[in-house]
Amino acid sequence: MQHARQNPSYVAASPRIIVALPDVTECAAIAEWLAGNRFEPIRRADPRSAAGEMHARDFDLLVVDATVAMREGLLAISRQRNPLMPTIVIGNAAESDLPDAFSHHAMYLGRPLERATLLCTVMMAIMEGKPSRRSERRTANRFEAIVNDVPSHIIDASYHGLRFQMRAQGMSAVPPHFNVRVPLVGVAVTVQRIWARSAPGQLIWCGAALAATNRPSTEQRWRGFVDMLPAAGNSV
Repeated sequence: MQHARQNPSYVAASPRIIVALPDVTECAAIAEWLAGNRFEPIRRADPRSAAGEMHARDFDLLVVDATVAMREGLLAISRQRNPLMPTIVIGNAAESDLPDAFSHHAMYLGRPLERATLLCTVMMAIMEGKPSRRSERRTANRFEAIVNDVPSHIIDASYHGLRFQMRAQGMSAVPPHFNVRVPLVGVAVTVQRIWARSAPGQLIWCGAALAATNRPSTEQRWRGFVDMLPAAGNSV
């Protein structure tokens, strides 16, 4: 089958999301959540049907079951269509057991799913796919931070979020909402976890967005911290 090319001028009225989940009930529930928030879900419980849809039409995001993504090659098809296509992988394994194939350009959500967490992750994933999204990401060169009292290192940060790493044993300190403190510059913010994945050396990498509960003065101090970091040439 010939691949349909991603149309550079393609702009959907609502972001189009392929939902490739073999459990029909789960697939229907997620599609309902998405439709209720002005997304255009395309339900494809059968992997072959999902692959055909990916070849046939432009889309903004792939939501796929972890097993299906590997066994049926849907992740590879998505990358062929668009190497930067955002993807949300849904699975049953703990983050520390995730295969390396999910390490890049994919966010992971473990079951059982929560509606609010899924929708937040969808919005962040779609923003990840936009080249002009939000604010410049700046590298932190393993800047020391404290995540809910657990020593960690910030990998990079932007005005709206950050990525950090910690020892796998500290993963219990990263609930849906948590605090990040940078002792050296006296900055502390509340963030919301967006994704988490395993990394070499018994480490966990996490991505988080600044929570809406932060005071304007707190956000201003965070922006001052970000401004002092060297530019990484990407966005977050």
